[in-house]
Amino acid sequence: MKNKFLAELAFGFETFGRRTKIAVAILIGIFIISSFITLEHLNQKLMVDRPTSGGQLTEGVLGSPRFINPLLATSDADRDLVTLTYSGLLRLRADNTYEPDLAKSYEISPDGLVYTFKLKPNLRWSDGEPLNADDIIFTINSTQDQAIKSSKRANWNGVLVKKIDDQTVQFILKKPFFSFLDNATLGILPKHLWSKVKPEQFSLSNLNINPVGSGPYIVKNISKDSTGIPVSYQLTPFKKFALGEPKISSLTIRFYGDEKTLATDYDQGAIGSASAISSTEAKKLEAEGRRVLKSSLPRTFAVFLNQSRNPVLVNKEVREALDEAAPRQEIVNQILNGYGQTLNGVLPENLNSGAKLSYNLETAREILFKAGWSTTTSGVLEKRPIVKTTKKGGKTVTSSSGGPVQTLSFSLSTSNVPELKAVATMIASNWTKLGAHVNLEFFEPSNLNQDLIRPRKYETLLFGEVTGRDSDLYPFWHSSQRLDPGLNVAMYTNAKVDKLLEEIRAAVDGSNVNSPQLAEKYRSIAQEISNDHPAIFLYSPYFLYVVPNDLKGIKIPTITNSSDRFARIHEWYFKTDRVWKIFTYF
Repeated sequence: MKNKFLAELAFGFETFGRRTKIAVAILIGIFIISSFITLEHLNQKLMVDRPTSGGQLTEGVLGSPRFINPLLATSDADRDLVTLTYSGLLRLRADNTYEPDLAKSYEISPDGLVYTFKLKPNLRWSDGEPLNADDIIFTINSTQDQAIKSSKRANWNGVLVKKIDDQTVQFILKKPFFSFLDNATLGILPKHLWSKVKPEQFSLSNLNINPVGSGPYIVKNISKDSTGIPVSYQLTPFKKFALGEPKISSLTIRFYGDEKTLATDYDQGAIGSASAISSTEAKKLEAEGRRVLKSSLPRTFAVFLNQSRNPVLVNKEVREALDEAAPRQEIVNQILNGYGQTLNGVLPENLNSGAKLSYNLETAREILFKAGWSTTTSGVLEKRPIVKTTKKGGKTVTSSSGGPVQTLSFSLSTSNVPELKAVATMIASNWTKLGAHVNLEFFEPSNLNQDLIRPRKYETLLFGEVTGRDSDLYPFWHSSQRLDPGLNVAMYTNAKVDKLLEEIRAAVDGSNVNSPQLAEKYRSIAQEISNDHPAIFLYSPYFLYVVPNDLKGIKIPTITNSSDRFARIHEWYFKTDRVWKIFTYF
């Protein structure tokens, strides 16, 4: 039948004249071409780019790793590799919420005291061994062990961890703590390896250098210099990672002792990305068309005033005048090159009501003059006791308010990091114009912490505090935290603030600082601190991260530690395949 139809069609075509045959042939050709074009257009509409495996990334990091261990990590290099090689029960999302990682799900009791986590099935360590609830129990117990001296110990004090079954664990708190979910991002250690290490020897184990974890990447090769110090780690995707095998097929972390050498290697193409770059370097790179990512930091830089070390700081008008004379906007514009925001209080950015954009020396002087301060021949302000003369019974009586002559003089201490030195110098210059004598003191970061901050041996301190993405102000402003290891470096005491901080920590309604109840408490805290002037809030810098222009899928959450940039690295990719959209659902 088919052959007969074709024969009749061919016979009919032969009966056409020459011109008709040409016209028909052209029409058939047009039909075929237009059909192909239509089908191709439809095909393109139905197809999408899907991330696929491939590509390599080499990143430069300042410092050198020593403890690639979630319990012991202290440096940025340590924390970077911990985030890449370990997993927690939860993992940070780009929107600053938490996604189940090793956990399949979790529940919080109505009173906020019990957190129950169920693990995903068939979890594995990078050495192939199974991962279960025993590993969770071991990790938390190790964190709480004083002999191990974990930097995370304070987060887990008083928390009871309980095994329900091989796939279920419970955490029981003594009182509600609204930031507890962040604790659940702690990397989990493999019990089958670390249980063989005595707590006193945790810091000596080779597992700190060659980690076995369950994170997105595993260690393939470690390159060391002639002294045995690691110079780079080559990582490869962990196929059994709980959130899916990462797409970047080769990741190398290269370590540098200084930013200049790192920048040189970046310019020469030896590395493709670098974190925590300076604002000056970021400005240069953006001008060259490089891709620089920016993320807000929950980090407050301020000058903290230690009234117990210098009596002149006890005068409220002095603290208020120094605050008024602080060049916030100039710091952000000239030293940070615009990569930051000014601050005018203790509140996180989303609750801040607005910051002072500039200083006002005249207003600051007026505050001091009204309180009895006057200018000396040296230009430094001083305050003398108030002397009053009265007449009693025909006699002249002179009385004094008592106390010695006070001179507006104090020291300003900070780290010798170039950026902080520049900030301190600019602030001191302005305060000198106000009439203060400021003695600048610069220290190595470790010495600053050990010799000044811990024993509280500073008069004024330029320092940055990381409040965390949940804006927990308790460690920095509660009176119980005035002494080491507390972080209340302003030595601040206020009973109302203490009560509000305790109420916020005990909130059961989660970690949303924007909730009306918590927001109002934060505003009350900010108002009290603002009235007391225990610190001069200056600025919050941006986290700066230069990455390849062709890197896709990268989303940076709010950064508390620079390692947070790797929280979603399993979603990063270089290469794509074109597939029909329907296949992306499988």
